[in-house]
Amino acid sequence: MQQNTIQKRQESGENDGVRLKYRPLSCALDFDKCRIYAFFLNNIMKNIVVLISGRGSNFEAILRTARSEDWEGRLGLKIAAVISNRPLAKGLDTARREGIDAVAVDHKAYPTREAFEEALAAAIEPYKPAVIVLAGFMRILTESFVARWEGKILNIHPALLPLFPGLDTHQRAIDAGCRVHGSTVHFVSSVLDGGAIIGQSVVPVLPSDTDETLAARLLPYEHKLYPQCVKAVALGEVKLIDGKAVMSDEVAHHLAIFWRKD
Repeated sequence: MQQNTIQKRQESGENDGVRLKYRPLSCALDFDKCRIYAFFLNNIMKNIVVLISGRGSNFEAILRTARSEDWEGRLGLKIAAVISNRPLAKGLDTARREGIDAVAVDHKAYPTREAFEEALAAAIEPYKPAVIVLAGFMRILTESFVARWEGKILNIHPALLPLFPGLDTHQRAIDAGCRVHGSTVHFVSSVLDGGAIIGQSVVPVLPSDTDETLAARLLPYEHKLYPQCVKAVALGEVKLIDGKAVMSDEVAHHLAIFWRKD
Protein backbone atom coordinates (compact mmCIF):
# COMPACT_ATOMS: atom_id res chain seq x y z
CA MET A 1 0.00 0.00 0.00
CA GLN A 2 2.80 2.44 0.94
CA GLN A 3 4.65 1.61 -2.29
CA ASN A 4 1.52 2.37 -4.34
CA THR A 5 1.03 5.66 -2.50
CA ILE A 6 4.62 6.72 -3.19
CA GLN A 7 4.36 5.77 -6.86
CA LYS A 8 1.13 7.71 -7.22
CA ARG A 9 2.71 10.82 -5.65
CA GLN A 10 5.68 10.55 -8.02
CA GLU A 11 3.47 10.11 -11.09
CA SER A 12 1.10 12.94 -10.18
CA GLY A 13 3.86 15.40 -9.22
CA GLU A 14 2.24 16.14 -5.85
CA ASN A 15 5.50 16.39 -3.93
CA ASP A 16 6.15 20.13 -4.06
CA GLY A 17 4.75 22.15 -1.17
CA VAL A 18 2.87 19.21 0.36
CA ARG A 19 3.27 18.37 4.01
CA LEU A 20 4.01 14.66 4.07
CA LYS A 21 4.37 12.12 6.83
CA TYR A 22 6.53 9.07 6.26
CA ARG A 23 8.35 6.46 8.25
CA PRO A 24 11.57 4.64 7.35
CA LEU A 25 11.12 1.25 5.72
CA SER A 26 13.15 -1.81 6.62
CA CYS A 27 15.71 -2.35 3.87
CA ALA A 28 16.37 -5.83 5.21
CA LEU A 29 12.77 -6.77 4.46
CA ASP A 30 12.25 -5.28 1.03
CA PHE A 31 15.09 -3.72 -0.99
CA ASP A 32 12.79 -2.55 -3.78
CA LYS A 33 10.65 -0.62 -1.32
CA CYS A 34 13.75 1.06 0.07
CA ARG A 35 14.89 2.10 -3.39
CA ILE A 36 11.51 3.73 -4.00
CA TYR A 37 11.60 5.34 -0.56
CA ALA A 38 15.08 6.77 -1.16
CA PHE A 39 14.02 8.14 -4.54
CA PHE A 40 10.94 9.67 -2.91
CA LEU A 41 13.00 11.40 -0.22
CA ASN A 42 15.49 12.78 -2.73
CA ASN A 43 12.66 14.35 -4.65
CA ILE A 44 10.85 16.00 -1.73
CA MET A 45 13.58 16.88 0.78
CA LYS A 46 14.08 20.64 0.76
CA ASN A 47 17.27 22.15 2.11
CA ILE A 48 17.54 25.23 4.29
CA VAL A 49 20.85 27.11 4.37
CA VAL A 50 21.48 29.56 7.21
CA LEU A 51 23.95 32.46 6.98
CA ILE A 52 25.39 33.83 10.23
CA SER A 53 28.18 36.08 11.47
CA GLY A 54 28.14 35.28 15.19
CA ARG A 55 26.24 33.13 17.64
CA GLY A 56 23.12 33.10 15.54
CA SER A 57 20.38 33.21 18.19
CA ASN A 58 17.74 33.15 15.45
CA PHE A 59 19.46 30.13 13.93
CA GLU A 60 19.24 28.43 17.33
CA ALA A 61 15.53 29.29 17.53
CA ILE A 62 14.91 27.86 14.06
CA LEU A 63 16.89 24.75 14.95
CA ARG A 64 14.92 24.20 18.18
CA THR A 65 11.64 24.52 16.33
CA ALA A 66 12.80 22.26 13.50
CA ARG A 67 13.79 19.58 16.01
CA SER A 68 10.69 19.87 18.20
CA GLU A 69 8.32 19.81 15.20
CA ASP A 70 10.39 17.16 13.36
CA TRP A 71 10.62 19.16 10.14
CA GLU A 72 12.88 16.62 8.50
CA GLY A 73 10.74 13.59 9.29
CA ARG A 74 7.28 15.13 8.94
CA LEU A 75 7.74 17.87 6.36
CA GLY A 76 10.83 16.99 4.33
CA LEU A 77 12.66 20.17 5.46
CA LYS A 78 16.30 19.93 6.45
CA ILE A 79 18.69 22.52 7.85
CA ALA A 80 21.48 21.38 5.57
CA ALA A 81 24.22 23.92 6.25
CA VAL A 82 25.24 26.89 8.33
CA ILE A 83 27.67 29.24 6.59
CA SER A 84 29.51 32.12 8.25
CA ASN A 85 31.69 34.94 6.96
CA ARG A 86 33.57 34.70 10.28
CA PRO A 87 35.46 31.42 10.80
CA LEU A 88 35.26 31.68 14.62
CA ALA A 89 31.51 32.32 14.76
CA LYS A 90 29.98 30.40 17.66
CA GLY A 91 27.04 29.39 15.52
CA LEU A 92 29.36 27.15 13.51
CA ASP A 93 30.15 25.20 16.68
CA THR A 94 26.44 24.81 17.33
CA ALA A 95 25.93 23.47 13.83
CA ARG A 96 28.75 20.94 14.20
CA ARG A 97 27.35 19.67 17.50
CA GLU A 98 23.98 19.16 15.81
CA GLY A 99 25.44 17.30 12.84
CA ILE A 100 24.82 20.15 10.40
CA ASP A 101 27.41 21.11 7.81
CA ALA A 102 29.37 24.12 9.11
CA VAL A 103 31.18 26.18 6.48
CA ALA A 104 33.33 29.29 6.84
CA VAL A 105 33.77 31.73 3.95
CA ASP A 106 35.93 34.50 5.39
CA HIS A 107 35.08 37.78 3.69
CA LYS A 108 38.50 39.15 4.66
CA ALA A 109 40.14 36.63 2.35
CA TYR A 110 38.64 38.27 -0.77
CA PRO A 111 39.66 41.58 -2.35
CA THR A 112 36.16 42.71 -3.30
CA ARG A 113 32.58 42.19 -2.20
CA GLU A 114 31.85 40.57 -5.53
CA ALA A 115 34.69 38.07 -5.11
CA PHE A 116 33.44 37.20 -1.63
CA GLU A 117 29.91 36.70 -2.90
CA GLU A 118 31.10 34.39 -5.66
CA ALA A 119 32.80 32.24 -3.03
CA LEU A 120 29.70 32.41 -0.85
CA ALA A 121 27.50 31.38 -3.77
CA ALA A 122 29.83 28.48 -4.52
CA ALA A 123 29.42 27.30 -0.92
CA ILE A 124 25.63 27.60 -1.06
CA GLU A 125 24.96 26.13 -4.50
CA PRO A 126 25.67 22.42 -3.77
CA TYR A 127 22.82 22.39 -1.26
CA LYS A 128 20.23 23.60 -3.81
CA PRO A 129 18.42 25.51 -1.06
CA ALA A 130 14.70 26.05 -0.97
CA VAL A 131 15.34 28.87 1.50
CA ILE A 132 18.40 30.90 2.51
CA VAL A 133 18.00 32.36 5.99
CA LEU A 134 19.92 35.42 7.15
CA ALA A 135 20.34 35.02 10.91
CA GLY A 136 22.57 37.81 12.10
CA PHE A 137 24.54 37.81 8.86
CA MET A 138 26.40 41.12 8.99
CA ARG A 139 27.07 41.64 5.30
CA ILE A 140 24.98 43.64 2.87
CA LEU A 141 24.31 41.52 -0.20
CA THR A 142 24.63 42.96 -3.69
CA GLU A 143 21.72 43.18 -6.10
CA SER A 144 23.17 40.46 -8.33
CA PHE A 145 23.50 38.03 -5.42
CA VAL A 146 19.92 38.67 -4.30
CA ALA A 147 18.64 38.25 -7.87
CA ARG A 148 20.36 34.86 -8.08
CA TRP A 149 18.05 33.50 -5.35
CA GLU A 150 15.10 35.84 -5.70
CA GLY A 151 12.20 34.75 -3.54
CA LYS A 152 14.37 32.42 -1.47
CA ILE A 153 16.40 34.74 0.80
CA LEU A 154 14.77 35.73 4.10
CA ASN A 155 15.76 38.22 6.78
CA ILE A 156 14.33 39.39 10.08
CA HIS A 157 14.36 43.06 11.05
CA PRO A 158 13.66 44.37 14.59
CA ALA A 159 10.90 46.80 13.65
CA LEU A 160 7.44 46.82 12.12
CA LEU A 161 8.47 47.58 8.57
CA PRO A 162 8.06 49.79 6.67
CA LEU A 163 8.64 51.76 9.88
CA PHE A 164 12.23 52.19 11.05
CA PRO A 165 14.45 50.50 8.48
CA GLY A 166 18.13 50.50 9.36
CA LEU A 167 19.70 50.65 12.83
CA ASP A 168 18.67 51.63 16.39
CA THR A 169 15.10 50.55 15.80
CA HIS A 170 14.08 50.12 19.45
CA GLN A 171 15.20 53.57 20.53
CA ARG A 172 13.67 55.13 17.44
CA ALA A 173 10.32 53.49 18.24
CA ILE A 174 10.49 54.87 21.79
CA ASP A 175 11.50 58.34 20.61
CA ALA A 176 8.64 58.39 18.10
CA GLY A 177 6.13 57.68 20.86
CA CYS A 178 5.02 54.35 19.39
CA ARG A 179 2.66 52.33 21.57
CA VAL A 180 3.57 49.09 19.77
CA HIS A 181 6.80 47.83 18.25
CA GLY A 182 7.80 44.55 16.68
CA SER A 183 9.80 42.52 14.22
CA THR A 184 9.34 41.72 10.55
CA VAL A 185 10.39 38.74 8.46
CA HIS A 186 10.70 39.73 4.82
CA PHE A 187 12.07 38.58 1.51
CA VAL A 188 15.44 40.17 0.83
CA SER A 189 15.47 42.61 -2.06
CA SER A 190 17.94 45.09 -3.51
CA VAL A 191 16.48 47.74 -1.17
CA LEU A 192 17.81 47.47 2.38
CA ASP A 193 14.96 46.28 4.66
CA GLY A 194 12.61 46.91 1.76
CA GLY A 195 11.55 43.44 0.65
CA ALA A 196 8.03 42.04 0.70
CA ILE A 197 6.73 41.35 4.22
CA ILE A 198 6.09 37.72 5.15
CA GLY A 199 5.17 37.93 8.84
CA GLN A 200 5.32 40.23 11.86
CA SER A 201 5.33 40.00 15.64
CA VAL A 202 4.03 42.82 17.83
CA VAL A 203 4.72 43.83 21.45
CA PRO A 204 3.69 46.89 23.51
CA VAL A 205 5.97 49.83 24.16
CA LEU A 206 5.73 50.89 27.81
CA PRO A 207 6.37 54.41 29.20
CA SER A 208 9.23 53.05 31.33
CA ASP A 209 10.94 51.24 28.44
CA THR A 210 14.56 51.66 27.44
CA ASP A 211 15.91 50.24 24.22
CA GLU A 212 17.28 47.30 26.25
CA THR A 213 13.97 46.40 27.94
CA LEU A 214 12.07 46.77 24.69
CA ALA A 215 14.55 44.56 22.85
CA ALA A 216 14.31 41.93 25.61
CA ARG A 217 10.50 41.91 25.39
CA LEU A 218 10.60 41.51 21.62
CA LEU A 219 13.27 38.82 21.31
CA PRO A 220 11.14 35.80 22.32
CA TYR A 221 8.55 36.84 19.75
CA GLU A 222 11.23 37.10 17.07
CA HIS A 223 12.20 33.54 17.96
CA LYS A 224 8.60 32.42 17.55
CA LEU A 225 8.06 34.26 14.29
CA TYR A 226 11.15 33.46 12.25
CA PRO A 227 10.90 29.64 12.31
CA GLN A 228 7.26 29.75 11.24
CA CYS A 229 8.06 32.08 8.33
CA VAL A 230 10.98 29.91 7.23
CA LYS A 231 8.76 26.83 7.31
CA ALA A 232 5.95 28.54 5.38
CA VAL A 233 8.25 29.72 2.59
CA ALA A 234 10.07 26.39 2.35
CA LEU A 235 6.74 24.55 2.02
CA GLY A 236 5.54 26.93 -0.69
CA GLU A 237 2.80 28.42 1.50
CA VAL A 238 4.26 31.89 0.92
CA LYS A 239 5.66 32.92 -2.44
CA LEU A 240 7.16 36.09 -3.85
CA ILE A 241 5.06 37.11 -6.87
CA ASP A 242 5.46 40.48 -8.60
CA GLY A 243 7.27 41.89 -5.60
CA LYS A 244 4.61 40.85 -3.06
CA ALA A 245 4.42 38.02 -0.55
CA VAL A 246 1.41 35.94 -1.58
CA MET A 247 -0.26 33.60 0.90
CA SER A 248 -3.67 32.41 2.06
CA ASP A 249 -5.65 34.12 4.84
CA GLU A 250 -4.98 31.14 7.08
CA VAL A 251 -1.21 31.36 6.63
CA ALA A 252 -1.26 35.16 7.07
CA HIS A 253 -3.11 34.74 10.37
CA HIS A 254 -0.51 32.22 11.53
CA LEU A 255 2.34 34.59 10.66
CA ALA A 256 0.98 37.49 12.71
CA ILE A 257 2.12 36.98 16.31
CA PHE A 258 0.91 39.24 19.10
CA TRP A 259 2.17 39.78 22.62
CA ARG A 260 0.20 38.20 25.43
CA LYS A 261 0.35 39.29 29.05
CA ASP A 262 1.41 36.38 31.25
